[in-house]
Order: sequence, then C-alpha cells, then structure tokens
Amino acid sequence: MREVVLESRENRSQVYLPERCIGCGTCVQVCPKGELVIGSVGAVVRGSIDKDYIEKRKKACAFCGLCARICPMGALEVRVGGKAEKDDSYLHMALKPTQVNEKCVHCGLCVEVCPQACIEVKDTHLALNRSLKVEGRSIIDLNWCVHCGWCAAVCPTGAISFEKPFAGEFFRDDDVCQACRTCVHTCPANALFNRDWKQGEIVEKVTHRKEACIFCGACAQACPVRAIKVRKTAIIPEMKGKTAFEKMLAPLAPWPALTSRLNTNEDACLGCGNCVIACPVNALADPYLAAGHLNELDEKSLLEVANGTVKVVNQEVCGSCATCS
Repeated sequence: MREVVLESRENRSQVYLPERCIGCGTCVQVCPKGELVIGSVGAVVRGSIDKDYIEKRKKACAFCGLCARICPMGALEVRVGGKAEKDDSYLHMALKPTQVNEKCVHCGLCVEVCPQACIEVKDTHLALNRSLKVEGRSIIDLNWCVHCGWCAAVCPTGAISFEKPFAGEFFRDDDVCQACRTCVHTCPANALFNRDWKQGEIVEKVTHRKEACIFCGACAQACPVRAIKVRKTAIIPEMKGKTAFEKMLAPLAPWPALTSRLNTNEDACLGCGNCVIACPVNALADPYLAAGHLNELDEKSLLEVANGTVKVVNQEVCGSCATCS
C-alpha cells in the first residue's frame, strides 16, 4: 500500500494512505490549524488527474492527531518511532468490524453488491455429510470496507453484522443539481444513483439510498455546483473523545479548495462545444446553454468555444469535477 509522509518531526510522523482515502474531507473539517486541504475530488475519482485527495500546507500543524483519529477509513496515521498509534480514540479502531458468522450459506450475494469489491467467497463445495449445505469461506477485507451495510441488507440468513461510522442528514437541491453524476461516481457506498423513469413520470435527478449512506460527505466535496449538503449529526461507535468530535463535526464541512487547474489543448480541440454544454457550472448559470444552444449565448461562466477552439473563461469557478473531459 502506498504511503505519503505528510510531515515528520523528531520521532513523530504524519502518514497518509491515499488508497484508503474516500475523499470525504472529515479530517479537513476537524483540523484546528487549517493544515489539511482537500480538492479536485471528482477529477481524482474519475481518473482524469493523477493526484491525491489530501494535501498539507506544512505551516502550523500542532501534531494533535485529530485528523487521524476521526478518519473513518484509517487513511491517516500518526506514527511514533515508526509505529502507528492505534486505540479506542481512533474512529476506525472503535468501529465494530463487518463480520460474517456461522449462519452464512456462501451464496455470494454480498460479493455482488459490495461497492468496494472487498468480499470474497472461496473454497465452496457441497457438504460432505448428509446435510444440504454449501461449505466454504466468506472473507471480508476490512482494509477496504466502508461499513455501508449493503452486504448485511442482502444476506438471506442475517449472517453479517456491521456498524456505520456516522449518523447524519443528506440534502440535495434538485434545482441546483445538473445531473453531472460526479456524486454518483464519488460515493464510496453506492448510496447515490440515477433512477429510470416511465413516460410522463417526474423523478429527482439523483436518488439517495439513505440506508446505504455513511454520511461521510464525499459527495458534497465532489459536487461542482454545491447542490449537496451533508451534516454529521452523531458518531455511532463508542470512541474516546466522541462528544468533542461531534461538536467539531456539527457545522457543515468547508467547501473544497481548487487544487488543480483546468487545462485545454487548443491544437487537439475540434470546436464541437460538447464540453461547454456538459459543464455543470455553465449549465447552472444558464439552462438554455445546457439544452444545447451553444452559439446563441455570448457569455459562459467557465468554458467557451471561441475562434473554433475551447477556452477557459474563469478558472476560479471550476469545480474540478472532470465532466468536461
């Protein structure tokens, strides 16, 4: 697993494990010094840029370790003498592990629905006694489990137990949402999706599965038009310092920083304008543009086709969602 040493002092170090990070920004929310920065979540998720979710300013860190303690995935570690601190004051340690008990019939439904593909059924065979059973092993890789509960929900025998990290509230403004699907692609728990609709039926642009949501807030961090708000109302596991953390998490998380730049290749551009129309920031500014009326509007918020090639109008309003690319 790749490790990034964010900062070292004497025998202490702060280490980031990017592969475990889900881009929720909870660590940024609790940092008292504003040392951690998150941005470009959508572009990272979609593989449009090769960078990590988290960056560090390295200006005023107090090495308090709050960021590591509140991370639900254990993607941040404070190491003393090269050894990571791990006790019940760390949320990912206090979380009850997702477990499979002896009721499991190794049917594989949990494997099919797991959004992180971290469940495996191995060595299955018919029982060698007179019982009508399938024997085998169902294995959950807890390094990647996000504690969403999909596996427990579909298990026909109730063999799986789990615990979510947070309780919370989810809100999405359907009038602001541009259905760019950045949130759908970002959600680590597959709690967001686009519904099919019948002729004449009106449905929301993005549907929220509350039972699967872990209220991490990654969707809000990724939304380029800020249509989503996620509030953590409680920490579910019994962890040391829980009350203090809940107070820090009560406000909405700050909006992500712009940690990347939108670059265009004018030589390769065909001037088709698809990116200009698809851009959710442009679409929010003028729904007429989103309907495909590219050449009938003189002003665009973020992207524009001028003289046959694409130009960036205003870098500062980019939400780093990578919908254009």
